[in-house]
Amino acid sequence: MNTLTDRSNLDHLRKQAKDLLRLYRAGDPAAFERLRHFLPAAHGRSNDAMRGLQLRLHDMQSCIAREYGFASWNELKDAVELRRARAQDAHALRLYWAGLVFGGDLTGAALRPRPVVAARLLAETPDLVGNDPWLACAIGDLDTVRRAADADPAWVNQAGGLLRVAPLVAVTHSSLTKLPRFHAGLVGCLRLLLERGADANGFYLNRWPPHSLEEPGEERLSALYGAAGKHHDLEMTRLLLAAGADGNDNESLYHSIDDPDTALPCTRALLEAGTRVTGSNALAKVLDMDNLEGLKLLLRYTPHGDADLGRILHWAIYRGRSAAHVRALLDAGADPKSLSPHHQDAFHHAADAGLPEVMRMLKGGGDTLTEEEQFVSACARADEAEARRLFEPGVFARLSPAQLKQLPNLAMSGRDDAVRLMVELGWPVATRGGDIDGSALNWAVFRGRPELAEFLLERGASFREPHGYNSDVLGTLSWASINQPRHDGDWPGCAAALLRHGLPPATPLPESRQPKPHRMVRIDGRDMTCSEDVAEILLGGE
Repeated sequence: MNTLTDRSNLDHLRKQAKDLLRLYRAGDPAAFERLRHFLPAAHGRSNDAMRGLQLRLHDMQSCIAREYGFASWNELKDAVELRRARAQDAHALRLYWAGLVFGGDLTGAALRPRPVVAARLLAETPDLVGNDPWLACAIGDLDTVRRAADADPAWVNQAGGLLRVAPLVAVTHSSLTKLPRFHAGLVGCLRLLLERGADANGFYLNRWPPHSLEEPGEERLSALYGAAGKHHDLEMTRLLLAAGADGNDNESLYHSIDDPDTALPCTRALLEAGTRVTGSNALAKVLDMDNLEGLKLLLRYTPHGDADLGRILHWAIYRGRSAAHVRALLDAGADPKSLSPHHQDAFHHAADAGLPEVMRMLKGGGDTLTEEEQFVSACARADEAEARRLFEPGVFARLSPAQLKQLPNLAMSGRDDAVRLMVELGWPVATRGGDIDGSALNWAVFRGRPELAEFLLERGASFREPHGYNSDVLGTLSWASINQPRHDGDWPGCAAALLRHGLPPATPLPESRQPKPHRMVRIDGRDMTCSEDVAEILLGGE
């Protein structure tokens, strides 16, 4: 078993994994023995059987991690990172730890919270919090918080400490609430602070880049947003609401819908406490999440016939939602004759989106489709026979901008069969649309769909196709590999597809420039941050 030292670095460990891959492919007996001993997939297999597995770089990384006593490469990376962090001075270490607990909207670093790593560092560094009562709030240290409140009753509303936030914000925005061993203490601190007069509507100003801890933005982020919107903590949410927290803060209701619990308990608590749906865009958000019961919940608290329901009806069609979603909106008073931004009523919008059940629900006596509309609808339904029957040279020149956007819109929605049919018929492959105003290739990469990306690249798509956020497909790969908008995306596969079709290989940048826990490489003349596994592919790994 190998042992990490305080001088261990990831570049050296990555080289070990690449060397092991090279030896495996060369048939080195010692490499096979290492893999057989440490890699679960290789246990008990003959050399020939292991060759048949066609192991790749991530398998070698897993083997290296296990040789060092870790269950995965990510755990090994975390361990190396923590060793380097502990070598910093006390202030830098606490700031690093605060980033693990709170993420970038409090610390100003472009990082997401990592509560498991934060808890591990805390356990290995008992004096980490020191005498900072605001950091004591972040871990649910009830005794320390009580002493601070006893010593100075005004402290409960003072912004201070390492991150210059009020104690209530430090409690409700701490990601450690997601870990059972911290939750009771954090709830106890919240209850104590409220009993001592902490303002239930406490807030801080967003520090997420391009803002910073020193120069925050103007957006207010409330304590309630932390409880209901970030952590979906029902107990904390109820305590804040009972103490007078106002859910109409432009964040809490909207982000409460991100809850993996589709019953949306925090959303329900906010609504029952009087939080308004109108003006929050929560209805559009729940359609993004494809949560029919959540939609019905919100509609129960929406005034019948609300003026915004027409827009929401078109949003449901744009998202490709079911007839049941549309029926719920119609029953709530949405006007089917309201016009989309492209001046279509709901029936014609549903036709372009290829939603036949919705079309039947919306069809009136005078609703008819032109041949162009029939062609677009057949394509969107992936009805190849009908689409080919209606196809004729020059048809794309007659389509409206809204109709042409159906290619990227459907790529965004995951209707890949329709996308393939449209491209095979000659649809302009670089047409932009969808939420990021990107091409179909942008959307294939955003969703982590290498097979669709390969299909589009083979038919003329390019990694240089732009999107609406001042970048191109490479920028999409960077963002998606870090934020992983889908649980089943394969972004390394997308990177490999791009490399096969014109994307130049990346070159490494010094480890000192690497943002944790991601990597930065230079590619196509740009410094791009991406996930570890995508960086390895871009650097020529397999």
